[in-house]
Amino acid sequence: MITFTMILQLCIVLGALWVGSRYGSLALGAISGIGLAILVFGFGLKPGTPPTDVIYIIIAAVTCAGIMQASGGMDWLIQIAERLLRKHPDRITFLAPLCTFFLTVLVGTGHVVYTLMPIICDIALKKGIRPERPCGVASIASQVGITCSPIAAAVVAFVTISNANGFDITIPRVLMISIPACLCGLMAAAAASYHRGLDLDKDPQFQAKLADPEQRKYIYGSNATTLDQEIPQSAKNAVFIFLGALAVIVMFAVLPELLPSYDTMKAVKGAEDLTLAEGAAISAKQLAASGIELQGYTEHGMVDLKMNVVIQIVMISAAALMIIFCKAKPKKAVAGPVWQSGMVAVVAIYGIAWLADTFFSNYMAEIQSMLEGVVAEYPWTIAIVFFLVSVLINSQGAVVVAMLPLAYKLGISGPVLLGVLPSVYGYFFIPNYPSDIATVNFDRSGTTVIGKYLLNHSFMMPGLICVITSTIVAYVLSMIFY
Repeated sequence: MITFTMILQLCIVLGALWVGSRYGSLALGAISGIGLAILVFGFGLKPGTPPTDVIYIIIAAVTCAGIMQASGGMDWLIQIAERLLRKHPDRITFLAPLCTFFLTVLVGTGHVVYTLMPIICDIALKKGIRPERPCGVASIASQVGITCSPIAAAVVAFVTISNANGFDITIPRVLMISIPACLCGLMAAAAASYHRGLDLDKDPQFQAKLADPEQRKYIYGSNATTLDQEIPQSAKNAVFIFLGALAVIVMFAVLPELLPSYDTMKAVKGAEDLTLAEGAAISAKQLAASGIELQGYTEHGMVDLKMNVVIQIVMISAAALMIIFCKAKPKKAVAGPVWQSGMVAVVAIYGIAWLADTFFSNYMAEIQSMLEGVVAEYPWTIAIVFFLVSVLINSQGAVVVAMLPLAYKLGISGPVLLGVLPSVYGYFFIPNYPSDIATVNFDRSGTTVIGKYLLNHSFMMPGLICVITSTIVAYVLSMIFY
């Protein structure tokens, strides 16, 4: 039964998320801590569990990607993307989002595209294409790629939480659904953007700007490019190491029999001299060395190395190889945008997920009673919840970590949740995300805009089309294959 206290505490949770999103960056996680403190110390709620496994993976993956950026490897990837775009400038509305999408898929964060955005705008202007068309959908694509990256927090968290709740899924199997679904969504958004707005030669506002010589010089004077950069072989080697690390992770996910196993022994109820909690696992070798009587501890078993540990080991090792062999400087990595944005994500997920888990774990019975009818009849409606939460907290990984355990406890099946995974991207709805703001600033033509009424911005249409299409396609694919 819903009580006034429960509603008040929910308002505190939502208020902390809203205030945190207004300040942005680290504030999102830190201000969630205030909400957590009020719930625990003010109302006496039992603290939830912070998502430490997911956080460790993010740290390892971001460290590896940051080291690759410090080595110059990211510059090479951007250069490859620019060559493709300049070779086919008339198709930039379709090629630009593909480039930003796959950059995010490779690196696990959408913050790697800032160098590419001025190039997209420059190519569009030189070709006479309205920059809003490729820029709007390319910004959306840079975030959509997060649910398609093998090292992104959202994907890793989905696999980790799903396995803990009985849905046996691997990273490659998630990507087999999310990648084709999101590509369908992006191409639908690009098609809708292809003739969006007035052509530049027919746009009176743009033509008025060109009438001013200073404005004309500002719009057409810059020639953003990375093609004049000489990329050293060490930077290219860093990319190869990074791709090799991704290949190793995917290999172990596809072929788990290659992973090492460890002998364990479970404490059995009723065993003599039982000193372990029932169900606890301990190495047989450790148990023997401790001198504890083995009689009664009869449940032996082999436990495989978990994929969350595999990802951490491989990513950290790859980062070390780049430092040793590719002239990557750790200080430069720490100062780079990839590492910094990743650490911000860690703090955000830490605070948001802990706050959400504290509230939901204390009121699970009430929430189940309230939602079980709707969820049982229309399980896909959880996609709407994911989307709305994402509008508030600006992090797909945080949405998965905070809301997926609740979805499983409500009885929603794993295949359904896999099908609605693309719906965790909703923070384009209110255009306050760094990639969207940066894209507006990079478009010197002024066609990519926030809009007078806030919600009538350049990212709304491609964002809605992409997320809705991707979610529908992913849902259908998941129902077919699972």
